Amino acid sequence: MTIRHGKSDENSVVTGRYRVMPDNRQSDKEPAFNHHSGLEETLRRCFSAIALMVLIVLSPMYHTLAIGTQAGTEINNQATVTYAVDTVVVSGVSNVVTTTVAEIINVVVVWLDAADIAVYPGDTDQALTFQMTNTGNGNEDYSLSATSALAGDDFDPILKDLYLDRNADGLYSPGIDDQYIPGANDPTLAPDESAIVFALNDIPSGISGMELGNSQLLALSNTGVGPPGTIITDAGEGGTDAVIGNSGGYAGHIGTYVVSDVIVTIAKFANTIDPYGGSNPMTGAVVTYSLVVSVSGIGKVKELMITDPIPVNTSYNVGTLFLNNIGLTDAKDTDAGDVSITTPNTMTVDFGDSLIAPTVQTITFDVTIN
Repeated sequence: MTIRHGKSDENSVVTGRYRVMPDNRQSDKEPAFNHHSGLEETLRRCFSAIALMVLIVLSPMYHTLAIGTQAGTEINNQATVTYAVDTVVVSGVSNVVTTTVAEIINVVVVWLDAADIAVYPGDTDQALTFQMTNTGNGNEDYSLSATSALAGDDFDPILKDLYLDRNADGLYSPGIDDQYIPGANDPTLAPDESAIVFALNDIPSGISGMELGNSQLLALSNTGVGPPGTIITDAGEGGTDAVIGNSGGYAGHIGTYVVSDVIVTIAKFANTIDPYGGSNPMTGAVVTYSLVVSVSGIGKVKELMITDPIPVNTSYNVGTLFLNNIGLTDAKDTDAGDVSITTPNTMTVDFGDSLIAPTVQTITFDVTIN
């Protein structure tokens, strides 16, 4: 008998990718094979099965990846035929067919800020935070661009620059994060790897509260873009073909600024405890002042400072300044409060630009009636 590839006919039997032919038929090509006894063949198959199971458990090739098999991976396949001649078991193997996995080019861009970024007219260097992710199966370089002249919003931010998050903290850090220069530091991402990109815009003057302005980040594969399924010959990782995925090889997302429109109100309360446990405002009585600061609307309050002079005929009780039940030092240091430092004989809490509406902040401090 001989074994050959090909279509079956009335005188042959198909076994996998092979067919067994009578000895009086001639083969176009006869692949080499080894003969084994029945016992030897059984042992060989047992050891092969054990080896395959060990490979599956230990090899990282079998780990499931969201983007599929890594580009450039070789997938090998070989067929086996086994048959009997009288009492002798004969087996043979085909040639090995190798398939190299092509690279799929995909990318996703998302806007990471939890809400619209609150700004004021004339603000500069206001950052929108984006994340780009390589959802393909090969290492890929991307070029970045942005535009802030978009339809459908109330005003156009003034685009300045793009920055790459060098220290990977997700926050724009002037002087630390790298300015993006097209063609010089294009992000290179492995499969499933992400990068944070900041789009910096200035905010024009002459705009009103609650108005919205949009800015869009775009990421494009340097290998190519086009309709899904487009093949770029030999352009993939390891010299494989590159195939444009569902993203078309590019992606973008829009981030939004909102012009702040906030109202700040303050209410003050006093609670008195006299030396005898009552509430009479007498010499020696302790008065606890509470200031409730309410910020309503949308946006960020800028340069917010609360001051309250220590009343005449009272003395401040050292160490009693609190913000939201958390103690502040009387000295002017890293916390927001001080007493008689910023302004003599005055309690000061400097919130700066830290408060975003809506929020309520409560300040308390004690004085003793002289």
